Amino acid sequence: MKVGLKWKVSFLIMSLVAITGLFWQTDVATSPTKDFLSEDNIVGSDVAWILAAAGLVLLMTPGLSFFYGGMVGKKNVISTMLQSFISLGVISILWVVVGFSLSFGESIGFTINGEHYGIIGNPLSYPFFKNVSVFPHHQMASTIPFVLFALFQMKFAVITPALVTGSFAERVRFISYLLFMVLFSLFIYTPLCHMVWHPEGLLNKYFGVKDFAGGTVVHMSAGFAALAGALVIGKRKKAEHKPANIPFVLLGTGMLWFGWFGFNAGSALAANATAALAFGTTTIASASGMMTWIFFDRINGRKVSAMGACIGAVVGLVAITPACGFVSIPESIFIGFITVIVSNSLMHWKPLKKIDDTLDVFACHGVGGIMGMILTAIFAHGEKVSLLHGGFNVFFHHMIALVLVSIFAFFGSIIIYFITDKIISLRVSEESENEGLDSSQHGESFNW
Repeated sequence: MKVGLKWKVSFLIMSLVAITGLFWQTDVATSPTKDFLSEDNIVGSDVAWILAAAGLVLLMTPGLSFFYGGMVGKKNVISTMLQSFISLGVISILWVVVGFSLSFGESIGFTINGEHYGIIGNPLSYPFFKNVSVFPHHQMASTIPFVLFALFQMKFAVITPALVTGSFAERVRFISYLLFMVLFSLFIYTPLCHMVWHPEGLLNKYFGVKDFAGGTVVHMSAGFAALAGALVIGKRKKAEHKPANIPFVLLGTGMLWFGWFGFNAGSALAANATAALAFGTTTIASASGMMTWIFFDRINGRKVSAMGACIGAVVGLVAITPACGFVSIPESIFIGFITVIVSNSLMHWKPLKKIDDTLDVFACHGVGGIMGMILTAIFAHGEKVSLLHGGFNVFFHHMIALVLVSIFAFFGSIIIYFITDKIISLRVSEESENEGLDSSQHGESFNW
């Protein structure tokens, strides 16, 4: 079997990263520096909870692979699952090398009236986790080791490009997807992460965007990248398919729901009352989403389906993500309810159905993220922090930020798809597509 240049270059890059890691000097600090607090500030219960939460968030990526893998046709189960699963390898390495620096490094941006607003982090702040201290950071994680904060955030970076894969399932080359994943993470995810979650970030500091656990950073970015991918890559030759394994979808949903407690409640970065609130709002919004989806399907003449119940649960989880630490549990019922109605309606909207978003990633994650951002700006508790609590300016800023993020994620992703396609053709041949990607890309087959 002939090995193409692209695979040799990929192996060379991995070799260089591994050898660099061997010789990279990363001293473990024995005393805190100016940016870090002393070891006395570490709270053991917080460390234990965030260690557990990071593990829960990691579980979401294999959960997503089951969720997506069960939905596609039998000839593409393994390829679809691997596209999610491989993110654990690619993005974890990228995060250590430069991703964390770009997301949470010293802000690079601009100054207005003496105030600095960051667009992206300095890539030289924490390369290969240099200076990622075992001590707490005084701004970003004041009760847990900074290295734990970095590893917790890594799991969010891992799952985001994996979410995109559902839109172009059954027709994309594996090696080109790997390149897209790297470019998307570097040029879409890390700037959004920095602008929303870094203390100096533009969307955080200037616009006051509230995104407790990733509705904007994760779900909107992935949703708009998915929409862009479906448009750029084009329709499948045979768009209709029977889901290969509904039990896989149920299993994946359970793993996602379980892992989402780490995703949302873990974002409190402490074992405290806010984490407990986020835990409650997370599960109740998902329950509301699940029930609303099946009832809404039925009143529209569609059968109650296991697939629908699973999609509704996940849409509820997406919707509550930005709001989970800011709203009450009763409000989370409404958030899951109204978001599912909008998402379900758009999934069956004829103009959107003409776009071959294989697994309706935009209608679920993109729309869920948008609705979550809007509803957070309406319901978030606190004096003048949302529309219902006297914060019209905050709501207005959220709407401006929503438009800016949508434009950035959508058009930025289109550019990345075109660049990827110029380097390595995105789409498999018609022959490979007909054969199925499990066989043509990986030489494997799904037998159940």
